[in-house]
Amino acid sequence: PLPYTAQRTMEWQPNQEGLAQIVGLLRECRSTVPGVQLRIQQQLQTFNTIRDYNNYLVYIFARLKGEQEFVRTVAGLQLKNNIKDYYTSMAPEVRTFIKSDVLGVIGDSATTVRRTVSSIVTTIVNHEGLEGWPGLIQHLVELLHNPDQNVVDGSINTISILCEDHALNMDSEGAGRPVGVLVPQLIALFRSPNPAHRKIAIASVNQFVYEMPQGMLVHMDAYLRGVFFLSNDTNTEVRRKVCQAFVALMESRADFLVPHMRNVIQYMLHTTQSKDPNVALDACEFWPIVSEYGPAKDNITEVLTSLIPVLLNGMVYGEDDVLAMEAEEEQEAQRQDAEKDIRPRFHQSRTAGGDGHTNNDDDDDDEDDDDDEDDDDEDDDDSNEWNLRKCSAASLDVLASHFQDQILPVLLPLIKERIEPTNSWVARESGILALGAIAEGCNLGIKQYLPQIVPFLLSILNDKTAKSFLRGITCWTLSRFSRWVLAQPLDVYFRPMLEALCASILDDNKKVQETACSAFATLEEVAQTDILPYLTPVLQTLVTAFSKYQAKNLLILYDSIMTLSDAVGNELSRPEFVAILMPPLIAKWNALDDQDRSLLPLLETLTSISVAMGQGFAPFAPPVYARCMKLIETTLLAQHMHAQNPAGVDAPDKDFMVCGLDLISGICEGLGPGAEPLVLASTLPVLLNECMKDAALDVRQSAFALVGDLVKSVAIQHLALYLKEYVVVLVANLNPDHISVCNNSSWALGEIAIRIPDDMRQFVPQITELLIRVMNRLNLNRNLLENTAITLGRLGLIAPEIVAPHIESFIQNWCLALRQIRDNVEKDSAFRGMIRMIQLNPNVVVKYLVYICDAIASWYYPKDDLREMFQQVLHMYKSGMGEVWNQYYATFPAQLRTVLQVGKLLHNDHNELMD
Repeated sequence: PLPYTAQRTMEWQPNQEGLAQIVGLLRECRSTVPGVQLRIQQQLQTFNTIRDYNNYLVYIFARLKGEQEFVRTVAGLQLKNNIKDYYTSMAPEVRTFIKSDVLGVIGDSATTVRRTVSSIVTTIVNHEGLEGWPGLIQHLVELLHNPDQNVVDGSINTISILCEDHALNMDSEGAGRPVGVLVPQLIALFRSPNPAHRKIAIASVNQFVYEMPQGMLVHMDAYLRGVFFLSNDTNTEVRRKVCQAFVALMESRADFLVPHMRNVIQYMLHTTQSKDPNVALDACEFWPIVSEYGPAKDNITEVLTSLIPVLLNGMVYGEDDVLAMEAEEEQEAQRQDAEKDIRPRFHQSRTAGGDGHTNNDDDDDDEDDDDDEDDDDEDDDDSNEWNLRKCSAASLDVLASHFQDQILPVLLPLIKERIEPTNSWVARESGILALGAIAEGCNLGIKQYLPQIVPFLLSILNDKTAKSFLRGITCWTLSRFSRWVLAQPLDVYFRPMLEALCASILDDNKKVQETACSAFATLEEVAQTDILPYLTPVLQTLVTAFSKYQAKNLLILYDSIMTLSDAVGNELSRPEFVAILMPPLIAKWNALDDQDRSLLPLLETLTSISVAMGQGFAPFAPPVYARCMKLIETTLLAQHMHAQNPAGVDAPDKDFMVCGLDLISGICEGLGPGAEPLVLASTLPVLLNECMKDAALDVRQSAFALVGDLVKSVAIQHLALYLKEYVVVLVANLNPDHISVCNNSSWALGEIAIRIPDDMRQFVPQITELLIRVMNRLNLNRNLLENTAITLGRLGLIAPEIVAPHIESFIQNWCLALRQIRDNVEKDSAFRGMIRMIQLNPNVVVKYLVYICDAIASWYYPKDDLREMFQQVLHMYKSGMGEVWNQYYATFPAQLRTVLQVGKLLHNDHNELMD
């Protein structure tokens, strides 16, 4: 029996005139006459005000079986959309009518009707959860045994979508834990004669592997037997799901595969060679995961000689790929970049503090910010599609990381054979890609060959007759050896590499421009100030590229300039460098309209330059500052207008305001007190107060960073009117769920605290409580952890008697956080605060003394008075422990004892730590 079957006897019947009107409109949906579709949609939309409208749609969809399939399907889709938008406002009897009648046609003879049933059912469950539809899963499971294959098909497709969207809910007590009933029935379908059903069945069960509910766990033996049974299926889609099952198991419950590991590896090795690229790709996903699994190391070692050639073959462009790439390249050369060609670019708001620096980091509400995409690990294939070539290269990269030089005896002869000049360019290209993939993992073993490899790569890069794709991958691979290149005499490899990349940056081929620019950014990041002797020709190259590049590559060029600014720092302010770099940037600045999104990357670039140049940016600061203020004011005004009239006024693009805030922040950081006249002559403190309260996370993040930079560069009395309100807002944002907002808030509070200690004391108890919660959160973002620790230390500096009673609750994590950062003024003030707190509460922290000593030992060159404070604290504990000290001190790690005893930090001939 159907759930709610009793309700099907309800006496609702449609008004025949109304029914005919709706059916007539739905029939017209096939019309191609201009304007008809819009008229029909508008008219159907007005019907939503009629209480029984959805009953009519159900009736047409489920009961008018003599009507056209198209009309019934459109009625069902209209119903699905109404459920999506208005389900919560539908009357209970209407909801019941929908559920009962829709399930009645789950086995309809028309495939489109069956698929629409699945869509309607899952849309309802999206609203109510499985708890709101008791017995649904059990009923669908029963239908799997129906002799009518249409019923089975409709049921299994509905189950598939529910498993994909609601796998976790399947094990909830409120839903009756249907996973225990569902899984064995799906496993039984692994042997269905219908390949579509076999595919859906294994795909559905795969959804439970990651969470592994109890209802799945008890059927794992049957599941594994079923997966092994399907491993030789003749249907490619089924084999893809088998590969996905093994990947899911390796990622989440590899222990189940351990007894079968050798056979699974052999199977995946064979399947990675499939002629079907989708099957091969799904199989290839297995290798990065299994390579990192320790218990499988011996099994992987056994197949290295077979696996490496397979991965190398997977890295070769296919014939179809080459034809498509060459056609695209030819078109690219003949046209200007279109907006659709440019990947979406999202401004990254400034993340302040942490190891004494300010950087750009994504604000991720749930994840650690350290997982940003590393462009250095991508080859030059700019297709957004994940494919076998990329997966094979990634697999080889991971394999190299874990097996290191062990793979070289197998791999290097294959690469050498591939890169022979007599081979096709696609073969040579795959060999060069492989060299880049192993550059880091095999860095020790490959060093001996680099004196031959690097010149070889440079010869290809300098060969203008070589295919652009070959030169492109060569740029990327060369960049992977940047550290080795910089470790040699600069004139031997670095200068030739720099010259070759600069020439490639100015290549006529857009693809070569792009990869050369990216490779150059990697090289300059490694080189840092080693690039200074060559900075004039480098800047001339970048400026020439600036006038040559189109929109897409201009973004990459901006990134290279920002990386260069970070690398050379204040050296960029030399007049000869300023004269080369700034004129074209300012010309571009003046040419772009305030609403042109091309202005955003230029704002980001000028932010990096303003910080790097410091006082050298002063001549450009006034007009740049003024325009940033205009961008902020314009955005805030547009936001107010939108709030007053949401329907009539579009919401503003807040990226302009965020970039404006960040650039002002960069000017303040770069000019220091020199920025004060600009600030005092503007309404920035007032506007900043509004930005700090904005609903958008990235706006608040940038605003909080600017608060910190502002109090560092402007005399505090000029900000006195605003600081209390600033502090209230900052405290309200100490929420680690929003990592970068919380980080910047914490950092800004620390900067304010050391400048107005008396005014901040009233806030110290509340801030301390919130920061301790942040400090003790598991898996906390490193930057946030460091800034939280610094601010706690600074609060201890201004109000030690308030913070010291809580020291035991955070001292261990505090020490572990600050031992990681380099010597700087922020670390200095934080440690002074910590010492003051320890002096007020010494007995509580004695059990954490080893952590305190370890944190102290992280200093290289503390100021003399701070060194003295360290010595006083340590000797206080030594004296207090008496004879126990030597025994306790002997438990310290040997390296820590060495640093404390004889290192520069605490060495004191008259006060040895051990007698």
